[in-house]
Amino acid sequence: MVAKKRTRGVRKAQPRKFERVPKGFHSVTPYLAINGAAQALEWYKAAFAAKELAREAGPDGKLIHARIRIGDSVVMISDLFPGGHKDPLQLGGASVTLHIYSNNIDALWKRAVEAGAKVEMQLDDMFWGERYGQLTDPFGHSWSVSMRIPMSRKDMQERRAAAMKMFEQGQHPDHESA
Repeated sequence: MVAKKRTRGVRKAQPRKFERVPKGFHSVTPYLAINGAAQALEWYKAAFAAKELAREAGPDGKLIHARIRIGDSVVMISDLFPGGHKDPLQLGGASVTLHIYSNNIDALWKRAVEAGAKVEMQLDDMFWGERYGQLTDPFGHSWSVSMRIPMSRKDMQERRAAAMKMFEQGQHPDHESA
């Protein structure tokens, strides 16, 4: 009879857990192609308190890939390359708006405007219960920024009715007049 080998106390090697989505990423991650990506990266750090996570430049100094974190979200960035994306400044604007929620929207707004963001919609308390505004960065990308604010139902309804009345007249209640 063959004696059974005792394996008590000996652990089998467990396969390492493989994350298919990198840690810190969400299901959708914006990737901005920017003419002057290195300058944009520095601008986002100054304006939105972004943290630089990665930067890889090619031999010509253009950014092949970079990542920043704004709040708890990752934004990827690269320079424009032939055959790829188009520069929103050359196209006359971006077709996408990136949105930032912040716990201190007034400070974020102030930093962004001081860093050179163009105000598209003034920061204000909106009828849906958020302090909200819209900006365009110096590289042509559109950003909306907000934080939730306490607002009574009555105040929300009154503000909504006033906004809808302006929409009916073909105006936007919170856009700067041209």
